Amino acid sequence: MQTYDRETTVDSPLEEVWAFNSRISGLEAVTPDWMHLRVERVIGPDGDPDPTVLESGSEIALSMRPFGVGPRQHWTSVITARERENGSAYFRDEMVHGPFDHWEHTHSFFADGDRTILRDH
Repeated sequence: MQTYDRETTVDSPLEEVWAFNSRISGLEAVTPDWMHLRVERVIGPDGDPDPTVLESGSEIALSMRPFGVGPRQHWTSVITARERENGSAYFRDEMVHGPFDHWEHTHSFFADGDRTILRDH
């Protein structure tokens, strides 16, 4: 199975980076415009629409149309794990409907003084 790993350092403390990445607005902010992302629906683990925080069990339905070419691609993911400990945090989203046979994405966050190290796998 193909994998992709990336590490980035952000000049903001862990708490701020974690909070930013725990909201759907964070996903919208980091997705490049050329993807033409559209968030179709967000449902919290309790069934409430548009939760403030993407907790474990939240479902996110989106569509995208890279470069504005071809039909929109629809994608649904579920947050399957979300943990926060002293100095680190992570969450995992898994595609339940979309263009790939399997997609699992783990976002890990590590405090580094006033900075945060992000690892995507």
